[in-house]
Amino acid sequence: MAALTGLERVSGTAARPAVWRWAVLLVAAAYFLIPLGASLWYTVYTPATGVSLSAYGELLSAEGFLRSLALSLGLAAATIVLVLLLALPAMLAVRLFAPGLRPVMEVLCTLPLVVPPITFVAGIGTSLRTGAEVLAPTPFWATLIAMQDPAFPVVLVLAYVVLVLPFVYRSLDAGLRTMDVRTLVEAARNLGASWPYVLFRVIVPNLRSALASASFLTLALVLGEYTVASLLGYEPFAVWIVTVSGSKGQLSVAVSILSLFLIWLLLLAVSSAFGKDAVSKEKRK
Repeated sequence: MAALTGLERVSGTAARPAVWRWAVLLVAAAYFLIPLGASLWYTVYTPATGVSLSAYGELLSAEGFLRSLALSLGLAAATIVLVLLLALPAMLAVRLFAPGLRPVMEVLCTLPLVVPPITFVAGIGTSLRTGAEVLAPTPFWATLIAMQDPAFPVVLVLAYVVLVLPFVYRSLDAGLRTMDVRTLVEAARNLGASWPYVLFRVIVPNLRSALASASFLTLALVLGEYTVASLLGYEPFAVWIVTVSGSKGQLSVAVSILSLFLIWLLLLAVSSAFGKDAVSKEKRK
C-alpha cells in the first residue's frame, strides 16, 4: 500500500507540470489566434452580402498593390545581401584578428536599437538636403539624386541595413559561437584555400541556419517598416497598406493577413529545407 501511495504521488506531481504546460499553450494560442481569426472574419463577412472572398479577389486589381509589394521585396533582397556582405566578413575579421574589439563591435551593432526611428529618419532627411546643397557643383550630385529614385530608393536600403544590423549581428554571432572558426579557417588556409573560398565554401555552409534566421528577420522588418519610408516620401508595401486602409479597410486587412501567411509559409519552407539538410548530414556521418 505504501508503494502504491508513493507511485500515486509521483504520477500526480508529474501530471501537474503537463497540465500547466497545456494551459500556457492554450492561453498563448488564444492570444494569437483569436485576433487573427477576428481579422479573417472581418475580411470575408459583411452584413449586406454575407460571407464573400471579394476582398481577396480585389487584391490583384488594386491600384499599387503589385508595385508596392515588388518594391518591398526588392528592397528586402538588396538589404539582405548588403547587410550580410558587410556584417559577416567584419565579424570574422574581429573574431580572428582582433578578439579584443568584439565588445566594441557588439555595442556599435546594437546601437540602432536605442535610436528612435523618428530621430533616425530626421537625421537622414537633414543629411539628404544638406548633401544636395553641398554636392550640387560636383558630379556626385547626380549619384545622390539617383539614390532617391522612387522606383528603387537606394537610400531606403541603406537605412534598412542600419535598422536590421542588431538582429543580423545577434543571429550571426549565435551561429559563429557554435563552430570553431579559427580551426576551420587555419585548416583551409593551410591547404591553400583563398579568403573568398574560405568565406563562401567553408564558413557559409556551416552558418546556413544563422543566415536563414538573419535573412527572415530582415525580410519581416522591411515588409513591415513604415516610419522611415513614409517620412521620406516613399510607398513600399507597409505604407501602401496604411494608405489603402483610409478608404478600403477590409482590403487593407486582407492584404495584411495575406502577407502574414506568406511570411509563415516562407519560414516553414526554409525550416523544412534546413531540417532535411541536417538529417541528410547525420545519415552521411
